[in-house]
Amino acid sequence: MASTKVRDLPAGGPVDMRSDTVTRPTPEMRRAMAAAEVGDDVIEGDPTADRLEKMVAEQLGKEAAVFMPSGTMTNQIALRLHCQPGDEFLCEANCHILNMEQGAFASLSGLVGRPLLGNFGVLSLADFQDQIHAVNDHLTSTRLVCLENTHNRAAGTVQPLDEVEAICQWAHANGLMTHLDGARLFNASVASGIDVQQLSQSFDTVSVCFSKGLGAPIGSALAGPRDAMVRARRHRKAFGGGMRQSGIIAAAAIYALEHHVQRLAVDHEHAQQLGQGIRNCEYLSLHPDRIDTNIVIFHVDPAVGPASQFVRELQSRHVLVYAVAPQLIRAVTHLDLNAKQITYTIEMLNEVVDGLAKSRVK
Repeated sequence: MASTKVRDLPAGGPVDMRSDTVTRPTPEMRRAMAAAEVGDDVIEGDPTADRLEKMVAEQLGKEAAVFMPSGTMTNQIALRLHCQPGDEFLCEANCHILNMEQGAFASLSGLVGRPLLGNFGVLSLADFQDQIHAVNDHLTSTRLVCLENTHNRAAGTVQPLDEVEAICQWAHANGLMTHLDGARLFNASVASGIDVQQLSQSFDTVSVCFSKGLGAPIGSALAGPRDAMVRARRHRKAFGGGMRQSGIIAAAAIYALEHHVQRLAVDHEHAQQLGQGIRNCEYLSLHPDRIDTNIVIFHVDPAVGPASQFVRELQSRHVLVYAVAPQLIRAVTHLDLNAKQITYTIEMLNEVVDGLAKSRVK
């Protein structure tokens, strides 16, 4: 066993890399929330939420948007908009909608998700060929294509725009609708240098999240055609997402869009720094080796033990990460972390590896 001696806190405090959802509102964001003009968003509308929805629709190049409590809700309402019970959607095998939303598409809307295995989250047009079910009383009806950008479980991979456009063109030519789970779409935009509107234009609906790298405490938005968003607002109420003075949290999202988008590049730089440290650390390797944005997944050699043990050793050193598979660990950089904390994390990775390796030799 490696030493579990409790360490002094690193400069900047504990290093919480479990997710970018652990970010806390900045003092400036809190002031914007406190000053927000509000109304009852279910009865006559909330002026700040309305401003946010117009801002999101404009940025994504869509006619309208609806503010919702979570990305799971925006995704699930998009599925309900595009499909009827008994229909199926095509998606990447490891995507969030299929794996991380409790199968809500089945329990809430009676839908089937059909997975296509991508290359670290990336699907090509060839993967979709001959995947549409024929009209047959025995089969589900194929109605929708869902993509995720960036791809969470594939270490924040950015979807190649040319493949996305080809897939969406194919889908529309074959009578299918398209939805983008863009929970970290702004990360994809900053990393690729491609505007979010261009990344969104091929999709009928797009979901974006404010409570991850953008640092807001809560909230996502679904954008698309105006008539579809009228129906989405109705579904939001049915799903329990109708909010009253939602301007308080909408103000945080507005502040995030106005001040926190371009700074995502800092998180990406920190992820690259962490990745290089992992490359230089014996018994650890990146999975995949390429880092696109702010998510780093690395493999722990079984020679030093399982990922769960490695996570416990890091926790004793004030570094929090998740084991996402028996030998895989995920770390996510975000605005609450500084460069010194990344350096400290790399030092602790090496210390844990050394300790575990020595204990195995004994």
